[in-house]
Amino acid sequence: MRSDLFERQRLLNRRWFLRDCGVGLGAIALADLARAETPRPKTHHEPRAKRVIYLFMGGAPSHLELFDNKPQLAKFDGTLPPPELVKNYRAAFINPSSKLLGPKYKFQKFGKSGTELGELLPHLGEVVDDITVVKSMVTDAFNHAPAQIFALTGSQQFGRPSAGAWVTYGLGSESKDLPGFVVFSSGSKGPSGGNSCWGSGFLPTAHAGTLFRSAGDPVLFLSNPPGVDNAIQKDSLDAINALNKTRLDAVGDPEIAARISAYEMAGRMQSSAPELMDLSKETKETLAMYGAEPGKPSFANNCLLARRLIERGVRFVQLFHEAWDHHGGLTAGLKSECGKTDRASAALVKDLKQRGLLKDTLVIWGGEFGRTPMVQGGNDGRDHHPNCYSVWMAGGGLKPGLVYGASDELGFNAVENKVHVHDLNATVLHLLGLDHTKLTYRLQGRDFRLTDVHGVVAGKLLA
Repeated sequence: MRSDLFERQRLLNRRWFLRDCGVGLGAIALADLARAETPRPKTHHEPRAKRVIYLFMGGAPSHLELFDNKPQLAKFDGTLPPPELVKNYRAAFINPSSKLLGPKYKFQKFGKSGTELGELLPHLGEVVDDITVVKSMVTDAFNHAPAQIFALTGSQQFGRPSAGAWVTYGLGSESKDLPGFVVFSSGSKGPSGGNSCWGSGFLPTAHAGTLFRSAGDPVLFLSNPPGVDNAIQKDSLDAINALNKTRLDAVGDPEIAARISAYEMAGRMQSSAPELMDLSKETKETLAMYGAEPGKPSFANNCLLARRLIERGVRFVQLFHEAWDHHGGLTAGLKSECGKTDRASAALVKDLKQRGLLKDTLVIWGGEFGRTPMVQGGNDGRDHHPNCYSVWMAGGGLKPGLVYGASDELGFNAVENKVHVHDLNATVLHLLGLDHTKLTYRLQGRDFRLTDVHGVVAGKLLA
């Protein structure tokens, strides 16, 4: 009985303090959590980038055909790898002692920098002097879902906040009429890691990514159903928000504030989102540069929409293209997916540069791991490979035209200037003005962060 009385008194004191103490400042502070779109002008140092567009190539593109030219791999095509190379190596599906597979496509040098790219990336070659290629990425996971979640949350386990959630938690958003973190998905399916790839984890739910569609209503159920006009909708939302605010005053739960924010944002998006999605207002030249077709969902449309979103103040845009898992059919598969993505990816860099946005927008292109130098699928496939892979980035304070890091002569291990997933995330946060060791959230007695207890900024990538 005494414990029940004590608990009721504790809750009453807490509610009284939040509601009334300091002329209601406690309740005002909690309500402010609902306004996640309000900029948070707190950085740990001067930022080089203000926003991020992350082109995530789910399924893992082969670095050995696209970015990392290995003449020795071609020379030893069809032979067994050196035993010491694959000793204690754990493959996802193949016998590690499977034969080596030479590159299926040729490489050529592009730009003033002379950066080598696979022949399937001619459009990227046009902007190669504006991008930074990292050829020494490494990760800890070798299956899709855990590797994607690891790349984007810093943990292979579900429940951690995604990179976009951490960024909006740290910086907020400059948009009042759109979410601060927006997600698109193309390809044959969504990412293997599911919505954990853009979830808020233990951060307030206002920081989770909002999944948009590239045709029709950008968000399901955004339009009013038949028979519901604006007046009815306003009355309904006013009543719901009044009830939520009453409950917020009573218990001070930040998730109620997030719910209020979601309703208010949805109302504003009913006017802002259709205008955003109307690609017909873009010039014919811009549409042709991206290969975008209004009303027809595609990776190209999503890239153009990403540019339109950041122009409207959205902080983090993530585009998933889950179609690169070529255990077999590598030759045709790479040709197909590069055909869908190369033009638009390069166009995004061109477009941002033309509009003066590239200098403070960070663009990232890459998957969750690489592919094995050893063969799978007869003579036309590669298995998962965490020991070495490539990504490219552009803008946002990076050194343009730089090729960073290197792998061994077979493209098996990163051997020069390794960049771990945690290092990449630390570098992204650094470019945004955030110290990855200080951007933390305390939960269950410890401070959590995107890079867990790891990560070093790759300073040589910075301009």
